[in-house]
Amino acid sequence: MTLQEWRNVFGEPRFLKALEPLYGKKACENVPRYEKLLRFYEDSFCVQEDMEVCLFSAPGRTEIGGNHTDHQHGRVLAASVDMDMIAAASVTEDGVIRILSEGYPVCTIPIGNLEVKEEEKNSTAALIRGVAASFVSRGCDLKGFQAAVTSSVLPGSGISSSAAFEVLVGNIINGLFFAGKASAVEIAQIGQYAENVYFGKPSGLMDQMASSVGNILTIDFADPVHPEVTKLDVDFEKADLALCIIDSGADHADLTDEYAAIPAELKKVCHLFGKEVLRDIPEEQFFDRFSEVREAAGDRAVLRAVHFYQDNARVERQAKALSQGVLSQFLKLVRESGFSSYMYLQNIVPCGAKEHQEMGVALAVCDKLLGERGAFRVHGGGFAGTVQAFVPTDMLGDFLKGIEALLGEGRAHVLQIRSVGGVQICV
Repeated sequence: MTLQEWRNVFGEPRFLKALEPLYGKKACENVPRYEKLLRFYEDSFCVQEDMEVCLFSAPGRTEIGGNHTDHQHGRVLAASVDMDMIAAASVTEDGVIRILSEGYPVCTIPIGNLEVKEEEKNSTAALIRGVAASFVSRGCDLKGFQAAVTSSVLPGSGISSSAAFEVLVGNIINGLFFAGKASAVEIAQIGQYAENVYFGKPSGLMDQMASSVGNILTIDFADPVHPEVTKLDVDFEKADLALCIIDSGADHADLTDEYAAIPAELKKVCHLFGKEVLRDIPEEQFFDRFSEVREAAGDRAVLRAVHFYQDNARVERQAKALSQGVLSQFLKLVRESGFSSYMYLQNIVPCGAKEHQEMGVALAVCDKLLGERGAFRVHGGGFAGTVQAFVPTDMLGDFLKGIEALLGEGRAHVLQIRSVGGVQICV
């Protein structure tokens, strides 16, 4: 559709219908975001009225169960949420990718130069180059394109803005140049490749899978090339539970070493058994050689391995509780997962931090406000970012007021589960 055709359709019921799977009851309030996006695109690039423009969306994700289990080929329970990144994009003829995200400089990537660049590590350009290179390696006839991006995914919120961006770029390339041949799972794998190899962060696949596939799902990474994905039919609102994230106020900057230390230490454990990941080491064998593992890998590595075994098994029980509608058991397991992350995984306080332990403080505040009801846990990578809380709806108002009173305004956000993952918007 052209710019003018999109403008005309924004006010029609069919556009609202196209947005309902993405935003549910919030579809109507998201229409102005797309109107703003199109103005931003037009103002940012040399765009003719009759130029073909495509719209794309990729959601943030929330990790519900399985904290740091994915990179050990374990199980996770995750969901896409109604905060997303949206893009307007058009094919160009100059062989250059240009992506302008609102509030940031434009990223320019010549498609003839898609090799890894060390100087680009930890940059947006690295993610774009990595996604593009992976598509080309799959036979995609990539050409130049320009795209404008706006986002409601809060940076550093633990909803994984990086995965949403990777999935968004993947959907743009898939839609413009690959005839939609890459599946949602493949787009997730492409995003992980870009993050691991080009960006330089040794992340697992959970973030990208949840964003790309969508809805509430369990993912078993026993075979990471062909992960087993199962969608769950769960409605937290009908169960009188509100899904919230609470911003701890801590910054993710300079924490790459903390995140990288977790898989690195677990690899020391694995090498003792001649394996690459903990999933390939039976828990009984690990405990049979417990003293030997402690001596070889150190106690923190051992405790982090204990967390993996417990949380990996816990995901299966969480999924069963949700599918059977036993919410009390599910909430109990959420709390157990949070305690395990704090005690064993130790991804709450950065090494040596004394004056600033924002994540621990946020957890303590949730504990105080919820008491024996609901549940809370560290969300995502940890050390910074957010806490996840399941709050009974009759407590929600007081809970949100309490968070703001104790942690500051704008720290709590109520999320909805999104029924679809990354998509090209069609009407």
